[in-house]
This record gives sequence, C-alpha cells and structure tokens, in this order.
Amino acid sequence: MERTNWKTAVAFHGHECPGLAIGVRACEAAMSQMNLDRAADEELLCISETDACSIDAVQALTGCTLGKGNLILKNRGKQAFTFLNRSRKEAMRFYLKQDSGRRSREEFLDYLLTAPLEELFLCQRVPFREIPKARRFPSDTCECCKETTGEYWLRLENGKKVCLDCFTNYEREEDE
Repeated sequence: MERTNWKTAVAFHGHECPGLAIGVRACEAAMSQMNLDRAADEELLCISETDACSIDAVQALTGCTLGKGNLILKNRGKQAFTFLNRSRKEAMRFYLKQDSGRRSREEFLDYLLTAPLEELFLCQRVPFREIPKARRFPSDTCECCKETTGEYWLRLENGKKVCLDCFTNYEREEDE
C-alpha cells in the first residue's frame, strides 16, 4: 500500500480506522486494475454500496464526490464499489471479501493495510452502463417553510409547492 494514499485519506477523514483502510485499498485496486487517474470532473464515476468510513477514501483519492455528481450512493450496507470509466466504457466492481480471521481492531487495520489486494477484494468486470452526468435544477421556494429547494424535489400538495420536509407522504399499506 502506498503510504501517501493513507495519509491523504486520514487527513480528509479525520482519524485512522479499518473502514477508511477498506476504502483506500479499494481505490488502489480500482486505480491499478483500471489504470485510472484522479477524476477532474465526471470522466470517472463511483457507485458506492456503503455510506460508511470507506466512502471518504473514495472522495479523497479518486476525486469522485457527491458534490461533483460522480459519486453515487446506492447504500446496501456492503463494502462494495463500482468504478466506471466513461471514456473507455469500462466498469469494475470491487467487493471486500469476508474476513474469517478473529482480530483486534488494530490487527484488522494492519491486515487491511498490508494484505495483497487480491486477498482483500473480489474484483469483477461488470457491464458498462451509461449513467447521465449530474444535472442542475432551477430552484423554487417551498410555500410552507419558505426555504429554497431544487424544483426536482418539490411536490404539489393541496395546490402548493412544498419541499420534501414539508410534504405529507401518503401511504395506506401497513408494514408487515
């Protein structure tokens, strides 16, 4: 593992932890196997299946960020990341393999930082699918709370434009 990547991710995230190490190593695997450079814009896209610490490494090391629109959160509670290279129309998914070892937090962190990437991740080529680039939406004012929000997230309720926080969701089915 390249120590510069670890230091960069820790500085971004704020502390050292196994979750961050997972993200760092996933990024290293993706950058190496897909021959990727840090994203300047949306030429590289990451679909993260977690919202845990590892996603901070993705932002710090690959340039895929929520704000730029090239980091998509599809939270499934899995340590899995799909990277898409738009120019080469190539996609790969990196999934953290189950660790069968019983280790302390410190031992697990050390293992994550030093183990060969092929031992840590199941890496699979997946079909490339074109995902639209991030859109910009005009804003409008919620007629309830008076806060400005993107028009895509407004709903019409009783003839008024309301934001999602003010909107009353309508459901009639009970959870089983």
